Amino acid sequence: MKIIQPIAIFIFSTALASASSLPAPLQDDDFRPVNLIEAALGQLLFYDPILSGNAEVACATCHHPAFGTSDGLSLGIGDGGIGLGTHREVTTDNLPEERIPRNSPALFNLGAYEFTAMFHDGRLEVDPSRASGMRTDMGQDMEKGFASILSAQAMFPVLSRDEMAGSYNENDLGRLIRQGIITGTGGAWDILAKRVANLPDYATQFIDVYPHIANANQIAFTDISNAIASFIEVEWRSDTSPFDAVLAGTGQLSGRAQAGMDLFYGDGNCASCHTGPFLTDHKFHAMAAPQIGPGKSATFEVHHRDDGRFRVTGRLEDRYAFRTPSLRNIALTGPYGHAGAHSDLAAFIASHADPATSIFSYDPTQAVLPDLGRADQADIDFSVMHDPEQVSAIAAAVITPPVSLSDADVAALVAFLDTLTDTASLQGRLGIPDKVPSGLDIPNPTLNTEPNLN
Repeated sequence: MKIIQPIAIFIFSTALASASSLPAPLQDDDFRPVNLIEAALGQLLFYDPILSGNAEVACATCHHPAFGTSDGLSLGIGDGGIGLGTHREVTTDNLPEERIPRNSPALFNLGAYEFTAMFHDGRLEVDPSRASGMRTDMGQDMEKGFASILSAQAMFPVLSRDEMAGSYNENDLGRLIRQGIITGTGGAWDILAKRVANLPDYATQFIDVYPHIANANQIAFTDISNAIASFIEVEWRSDTSPFDAVLAGTGQLSGRAQAGMDLFYGDGNCASCHTGPFLTDHKFHAMAAPQIGPGKSATFEVHHRDDGRFRVTGRLEDRYAFRTPSLRNIALTGPYGHAGAHSDLAAFIASHADPATSIFSYDPTQAVLPDLGRADQADIDFSVMHDPEQVSAIAAAVITPPVSLSDADVAALVAFLDTLTDTASLQGRLGIPDKVPSGLDIPNPTLNTEPNLN
């Protein structure tokens, strides 16, 4: 079955931007079909910490609807943290080894067919030539059975020490991952599948949802990830914003928002990369986003650099290039950039207009970084930005011509981007469950902060 959401009607007073410059409105056929019963099972798994090494971190910890399906931080704290959003802090008895190296991306519209690459560097991609149907860091070891690229993506965080797995000296999952034992009987994914299968409530639901499962010991990790992906696809489909009404011809913008849309599709040159109904070309561009935090490096490397797409392709022209993000609900999904270096959308837009120049005047107070309790943490967080040679290298990778924007232009663009906010998708369709079968605590923002749903 398909989920059909009612079209929200927003009528304003002035004329539209040129219809030829706008994408076609989204239709049900743009999205994968969903099974609501499967999605309801995925909802429980998404909010259940049972899938983390120390049973303390859920998918929702870093992807919570109260923070636009992200976490409100530049760089999050997974294992070793308590609380949510800007109130998340480290625990004294389980200090994380480092911050999660990249900003937690939003989850809107990932059930759409055109999303065929995941992560900021696209290291997980649809590839029909591979036995698994996708290209991953795991190569030929990648298991078959994932229903979609989103299903596969949803399950990589459980393999990350700093996101969900924890350290090798803390739990069995961390030890298996440290040894590189991921797939097969007794591997990390198998261990997690057994955790879930051993809970009678989950076992019953998996048997009811999937015809190929007759008893609990047949539950595979791919079944878990498929259910979670189904939930994400239903919960955060976003196509009922004021902008969608414009695309459908049932609404118009006015004033500053209309001026911003004209600029976005005109002289601002934004639509050269932020194109289509999801406002992304799904390509990779070097836009000199400031690099903060631990960066991406191999175990034997000690730098704090993030080479972006280069780490996937090995092509020098891909150094410091990152995927163009979708702008759906952008007003509520900050901080912005692959490392979340900017917390203010207007400041990010102004910087983005001439990134090769603005990176040299980056204001580190824009970063939202919880204290890790280490005296040298600031040196690690801003080591790249304090190195003129590295900053110059990031700036030199930019090939996109700069755009001149006045303060009024930036304000107009922000007003237009506000029209991409979709209240229905922010609230979700299934919501946050009252409890999960494991009995563990569900990530709950009301314990420490007010939800950001305005």
